[in-house]
Amino acid sequence: MTTALFSPAMLVDPYPTYAALRRTDPVHWHEPFGAWVLTRYDDVVAATQDPRLRSDRAGGMGERAGCPELQRLFEVIGAQMNITDPERHHRLRGLVAKVFTPRAVDNLRPAVEALVDELLDRLPEQGPFDVIADFAFPLPARVIARLLGLETGDLDQLKRWSDDFSAIFGTDPSAVTPEQYQRALQSTHELTAFFGAEFEKRRATPGDDLLSLLVHAEIDGDRLSETELIANANLFLAAGHETTTHLIGNGLLALLRQPDQLQLLRDDPSLIPNAVEEFLRYDGTVQFMYREAGEDLTIGGRPIRKGQLVYLMFAAANRDPDRFPDPDRLDVRRRFDVHLAFGHGPHYCLGAALARMEATIAFTALLRRCPELNLTGEPLEYQDNLELRGLKSLPVAFDQRSA
Repeated sequence: MTTALFSPAMLVDPYPTYAALRRTDPVHWHEPFGAWVLTRYDDVVAATQDPRLRSDRAGGMGERAGCPELQRLFEVIGAQMNITDPERHHRLRGLVAKVFTPRAVDNLRPAVEALVDELLDRLPEQGPFDVIADFAFPLPARVIARLLGLETGDLDQLKRWSDDFSAIFGTDPSAVTPEQYQRALQSTHELTAFFGAEFEKRRATPGDDLLSLLVHAEIDGDRLSETELIANANLFLAAGHETTTHLIGNGLLALLRQPDQLQLLRDDPSLIPNAVEEFLRYDGTVQFMYREAGEDLTIGGRPIRKGQLVYLMFAAANRDPDRFPDPDRLDVRRRFDVHLAFGHGPHYCLGAALARMEATIAFTALLRRCPELNLTGEPLEYQDNLELRGLKSLPVAFDQRSA
């Protein structure tokens, strides 16, 4: 039995609803949002590369909010590279891309391995612990703090600001409350002051951290503006930890529910990198993103009008049986076509290599050092966010932690 699209009931399991739409109405008009919803792999891929579908989602938010005083909030949101249109996106990406080269990511590997061991050392010798709070959240949060050059003591406050910021990109753009906008605006001011001070330090004394590289990044005399610096520092902070947290949490839950797949990884840890790709496909964090039609166009025979929103359902596309055989089955030995967990096309996630590396190290160590992991049987609750899918907590138990 399927549940209504974008209803709270989908938090538990959105995939039957995606499958029903993909079979019966793959280019679906969702009247409550005034938006089109794409669930087929080929349609979603084509949409990511279609210049007629605008990525600048902040441009129309001021009109929807009806609050002119929120201009500063929309300026900062609109400067994040993940929601900018081609010309500006290409410029922003070019200025920061060298931070995420394979060599730069690989240089972080020893630090990530040490941090994983440190977090696992803190676990009890046996008994229950919360994978999210004790491991999956602090690992990527501390990695991104190190990458940015921030103190770990700042992380809790930065996360609160970031959560306020991202809350207005909920499922229904028209349903954001005035209170959410105001919280986001206040957090924007506080975040601006915080990062402004950090950038001034690095202008005076550059380091080898990401904030220093952002401040001094230059191509043919072009540099990031102050607003672009703040917006993208916040983007890296939020995207750098939340998506990886839920990759670990969702992936481990899938393994614990399908112990035959867990045993395959215990027997052959060399499968873990491939398993990470399967976790991303099977139950990825970023369920969808949306675009705005810049002109009239047609998708799957349906007329899309200028100004209408188009939801690209990455998670639905990742279970399209025309692309992935037996898509609702977790298979850590699956031979891979290209999944869409990190998006596709010009906006493909810059931090994908970092997330893969962190998750591979995390699962390798967790399965080695925590044998006989089991769910405790406590009810599981998902974050109240259909766009970013993840657990609030994941209580597990094990018999004995290995050294």
